[in-house]
Amino acid sequence: MDEFRSQPVAPQKLFVDGTWQAASGEALEVLSPIDGRPLTTIERALPADVDRAVAAARRAFDDGRWSRCLPAERKTVLLRLADLIEAKALELAVLGVRDNGTEISMALKAEAGSAAATFRYYAEALDKLYGEIAPTAPDVLGLVHREPVGVVAAIVPWNFPLMIGSWKLAPALAAGNSVVLKPAETASLTLLRIAELAAEAGLPDGVLNVVTGQGSVAGEALALSMDVDVMVFTGSGNTGRRLLEYSARSNLKRCYLELGGKSPNIVFADVPDIVQAAKVSAMAIFRNAGQVCVAGSRLLVEDSIHDEFVAALTEAAKGLKVGDPLDLSASIGAINSLSQLESNLGFVSGALEDGAELALGGSRILQETGGWYMEPTVISGVEPTHRLAQEEVFGPVLAVTSFHSDDEAVAIANNSDYGLAAGVWTANLSRAHRMIRDVRAGVVHVNTYGGSDLTVPLGGVKQSGNGHDKSLHAFDKYLDLKTAWINL
Repeated sequence: MDEFRSQPVAPQKLFVDGTWQAASGEALEVLSPIDGRPLTTIERALPADVDRAVAAARRAFDDGRWSRCLPAERKTVLLRLADLIEAKALELAVLGVRDNGTEISMALKAEAGSAAATFRYYAEALDKLYGEIAPTAPDVLGLVHREPVGVVAAIVPWNFPLMIGSWKLAPALAAGNSVVLKPAETASLTLLRIAELAAEAGLPDGVLNVVTGQGSVAGEALALSMDVDVMVFTGSGNTGRRLLEYSARSNLKRCYLELGGKSPNIVFADVPDIVQAAKVSAMAIFRNAGQVCVAGSRLLVEDSIHDEFVAALTEAAKGLKVGDPLDLSASIGAINSLSQLESNLGFVSGALEDGAELALGGSRILQETGGWYMEPTVISGVEPTHRLAQEEVFGPVLAVTSFHSDDEAVAIANNSDYGLAAGVWTANLSRAHRMIRDVRAGVVHVNTYGGSDLTVPLGGVKQSGNGHDKSLHAFDKYLDLKTAWINL
């Protein structure tokens, strides 16, 4: 690991039409959250650069170099890419940690490991997607074909760029589409490396293009493009709204949006094991410094065990070491950027001004490193209407609220614009099923939090977005249905 930690990172270029290209704008400096120092530079793509990438993707799609490949040929390339990612897992994980601050123990599994598994999953699935024969009149043959949509634009966030990027890239490419990928400004390096590995695996030129730069410039240009057929995005609700607006102003491209959450983690008095539930609930909010879209950031605890459970969770959080994310002993790594750290601290001070109580943490730490680190923070007595209970922090800040009854727990849990994830802790099977039914969320964990694999979809309701990543359902975003009606 030390070899990769100290390895210089060359200035990065755009990857367009199979070649590394300079952008029209001035390069952007990349600062490592580990120590706040410059790591490298990335290109700042302007609209003309984005148009060039989209044009390359369109040519590649239209001439069929990938879209009309035999499924077995696409499978071979994607399996080879999965093998390359797996072989480079440590290098990719360390590069990503230097770029975005995720603790290395998590990055190895959730980034490089997850990316390899995702490409392998969709490679194996792509030749199992059959068409349909409609049950119609005997003198008519009704066929339903599945066809790639064309050019896909994917904009991915900085918290898990490889994992989330692969959730979008793998099914889109497996279905036969061409892709223009725009990573986050503060986490582009591993996805640029994936483009290089994809070319090495045999992906034809122009099928995968990566443009870096500012979301307000490069992302907007992608969303306004008249030649992008589908846009997929993971990020903030405000950006998602703008993408929908840009779609309406351009070619009405379909937009699939995963817009985060304010997920309730509900603990009933009959929780099977308070200590174990507290440990899992602590990691549900504090892993990756809280920079997780499904984080259990609202802890709802039945009032009869409130004090006992909060004490157990606080004790578990005290045992988590915050530090250099490339140190294997660190449980929690760095905050991705200084602006994100300042936003986190603003939520804490606002909650305390609103009358909530600080049970743990609340401060920036390790300033002497030059990096961006924050204590695990637990704030109790948070009213359901407080800003801390309503807005996504995306940091290591847990809002604790008590409840008295099942109905009150459901009401508090659903008192949110979001609906991405939830957790329920109970020994009562009937209660568990009622909560699964009544809590409005795309995924409900029972007596655990997190850990779902590729076999099940991830998506939200309400303002957490639409469409699904993971599972075979992800193909729905990247395939069109075409009917053939044949008079026999």
